[in-house]
Amino acid sequence: MTEKMNSAEATRVLRIGAGASYAGDRVEPATDLAARGSLDYLVYETLAERTIALANIERAKDPELGYNELLEDRLIAALPHCKAHGTRVVTSMGAANPLAAQRKTLELIGRLGLCAIKVAAVIGDDVLDYCLANAQSLRVMETGIPLSELKGEIVSANAYLGADNIVAALDQGADIVITGRVADCSLFLAPMIHEFGWSQEDWETLGKGQIAADMVECGANVSGGFFADPGYKEVAALHDLGYPILEVSADGSSIVSKLEGTGGAITRATCLEQMLYEIHDPAEYITPDVVVDFTTVRLDEVGPDRVRISGGAGRPKPVELKVSVGIKEGWIGEAEITYAGIGCVERARLAENVVRERLRIGSVELQELRVDYIGIDSLHGPQSLPAEHAPYEVRLRFAGRSNDRKNAVKLGNEVETLVGKGPSASSLPRKSVREVVAIYSCLIPRDAVRPRIVMETV
Repeated sequence: MTEKMNSAEATRVLRIGAGASYAGDRVEPATDLAARGSLDYLVYETLAERTIALANIERAKDPELGYNELLEDRLIAALPHCKAHGTRVVTSMGAANPLAAQRKTLELIGRLGLCAIKVAAVIGDDVLDYCLANAQSLRVMETGIPLSELKGEIVSANAYLGADNIVAALDQGADIVITGRVADCSLFLAPMIHEFGWSQEDWETLGKGQIAADMVECGANVSGGFFADPGYKEVAALHDLGYPILEVSADGSSIVSKLEGTGGAITRATCLEQMLYEIHDPAEYITPDVVVDFTTVRLDEVGPDRVRISGGAGRPKPVELKVSVGIKEGWIGEAEITYAGIGCVERARLAENVVRERLRIGSVELQELRVDYIGIDSLHGPQSLPAEHAPYEVRLRFAGRSNDRKNAVKLGNEVETLVGKGPSASSLPRKSVREVVAIYSCLIPRDAVRPRIVMETV
């Protein structure tokens, strides 16, 4: 019996669909995966560093908010298919409030008329109290200064949890696992560990699983998103990208594919670009679960829109966890105005001078002011290539940062008064003011984090 089970396990292929890669990602591709993908798992990864900081601010205003705003749309569309096909869901849509997301999910399940579904919430990534209490000793990774020396109000601190708590929830029979701040790839690695029974100290296999997870955690990036460059890198039906499916074997090797009939492309080139994305040291990529070595990874095209991933390695996980710290750092006032026709650039430069002088006259205090000529030098500044012909239109953008909201407002007002009090022939301006939420990082001991699982059943 054991030999037969081992043989079956060795040939089994686990199918994991990547349903989202950021908070506002499309809804219908994940629904298509749930309906046609024959998935074992559907994963929605929806968190970025700034996303969870903003979610914490939202939760502070309303204790029932702070989770992903598309949770309802996504689950209403996908859960009937998941229930019909036995597909389990793992997601970080809990953001700053996994318990509220769990309550909403239970409500949605009831509304859909589904039953016998266990929903787990993984909580404990919020370490704000710990970071505030230890702000003098914790060092900001980006600058080396103590956390206590940051200027502004610290509003969030969330540790990057690993796969272990998701694995525990799956071991307890959860059909849906909702987390807060979990490392992106851990959402995909956890089903592999659970289904194949991998030891969480089998660093070699965990490294391979992490490499597979890394290939799909950015969703449709690996199937042609952000890849297309007409005339150099063609992607068919970019408007209808198929989101990727990861086909994982028990030894950690995998194949990336997508649904037949969907747009996009999965090739060795798309996979190479995704594998190199965000990796500082390919020989030592640090995650909460394992330190990964990408240097021996092999990518082979084994069919249309099918790439096999093999090789790679892993080493023991780090002794500390990374924390994403959100801090309010003042306000940004922004305004844009367009000049068109012959001499538009000269009029725009005059407009810039008028605004700068008006800010000086009004004693408007800005810690930073940026002025861009969109279409001319807004991205590359002085290194921009000179135009062969004088532009016929230019969009002038002002952005100023201030500790005082009133000064940020005044910047926009001065740009607005260019209409009627500045150079001729402009558009009406667009202006806005927004609060700055800056993101910093620090490291804390693993034992400072106390995650736990809350399980509810419909």
